[in-house]
Amino acid sequence: MNPCWQDWHGKRVWLIGASSGIGAALAQRLLAAGARVAVTARDAARLEQVALGQALLLPFDATVPQAWSDACSSLQAQWGGFDLVVFCAAVYRPERAWEVVADQARQTLATNLNSVYYGLEAVLPPLLLQGSGGIAIIASVAGYLGLPGATVYGPSKAALINLAELLYADLHPRGLGVYLINPGFVKTRLTAKNRFAMPALLTPEQAAEAIMAGLARGRFEIDFPRRFTRLLRAFSLLPYRVRFALLNRALKLQ
Repeated sequence: MNPCWQDWHGKRVWLIGASSGIGAALAQRLLAAGARVAVTARDAARLEQVALGQALLLPFDATVPQAWSDACSSLQAQWGGFDLVVFCAAVYRPERAWEVVADQARQTLATNLNSVYYGLEAVLPPLLLQGSGGIAIIASVAGYLGLPGATVYGPSKAALINLAELLYADLHPRGLGVYLINPGFVKTRLTAKNRFAMPALLTPEQAAEAIMAGLARGRFEIDFPRRFTRLLRAFSLLPYRVRFALLNRALKLQ
């Protein structure tokens, strides 16, 4: 469904949200594969630790629209363009419906969803002019269905899944690849906030390997670990009466 990324030597990859977790592990995996990597996050000090003197540092706040334009222009001036843009930036707060705070919800949506739109405005014109390359969006299996505790995070990821599908329809005929990445549970600073046992928990390095494998095969949806993501997919197809009964039972066990 997409171009297959197998030889990374000389490929120009821009990772947004690369200061920790999946983004940091993917940056280091791409560097090891020979790619030219630019990393973005708000924390410049963390980015330096990830870059190891090899990646190009472009620190900025992804929730600021103008910062995208400036960074994109800077990257084009230094590299002459880019081949793949990966949207990794995310925040997460475990919260039930009665725990939602409007200002915190706004911040979550600004990072998880709005920043992707700001980025698309900046990166799509040069990619379309180039006529090749692609974008990858890291969503989550939390976007497959409404899960208690992901009251704001889940809907933000569901929106990204929907967005990636629309982008594929628009951009694939114009020569661009669109990759939707739906991880299960990955051991990061975000999931460390969870107060329950996380099934099929992966390390960021394992997640990065799964992403690289999916990109190499040109898959549209790169979901992992498959034994867990397929189970959630099947669960999302259950009638609501059955699904809600099972969810209520699971919550009582916590």
